[in-house]
Amino acid sequence: MKNERLKGKDLINVGIFTAIYFVIVFAVSMLGYIPIFMPLLCVIVPVLGGIPFMLFLTKVKKSGMIFIMSIIMGILMLLTGMGYYSIVVGAISGIIAELIFKSGSYKNATRAVITSGVFSIWVWGNYIPLFLNIEGYFSTRQGYGQEYISALTSLMPAWMCPVLLGSAFISGIFGGLLGKAILKKHFKKAGIA
Repeated sequence: MKNERLKGKDLINVGIFTAIYFVIVFAVSMLGYIPIFMPLLCVIVPVLGGIPFMLFLTKVKKSGMIFIMSIIMGILMLLTGMGYYSIVVGAISGIIAELIFKSGSYKNATRAVITSGVFSIWVWGNYIPLFLNIEGYFSTRQGYGQEYISALTSLMPAWMCPVLLGSAFISGIFGGLLGKAILKKHFKKAGIA
């Protein structure tokens, strides 16, 4: 029976790919300072993040690696002021993504793409405060002017909450397909077909 325990090399891979993924997320998130781009981050982050995430999946051979990455992303979002919802959503989507990829024995390309979609749902956690308590959300962000707040509030009616959730998942699928196409050679080397 194969050893399922995570080793130092596995944790190093999680750390490296989480750092790469976070740099992409952080750079793209700067677009959020323009109100129209804020909801679009649920599309842009999963699509661009799909490339390093799919490369990460070529290194995943043991349980827990995807879950750890999703928790770390949630913690990083908390530390950058986005609140704790990303940790909760990331934990749930991370477990489901982990189970999907494991069900294909870490070698199924179709399940890798679906895993990318499910993993990407963590992004949606950043938006929950905008729908539950928008006044509280902006009370901790004094640097935004009233014009920005009004523009963003008009872009985020309650019906946008499930739309953003679906957008994160579908965009994660597209990101997975893009990553798979770009990294085709790496997938073959890793035995993912």
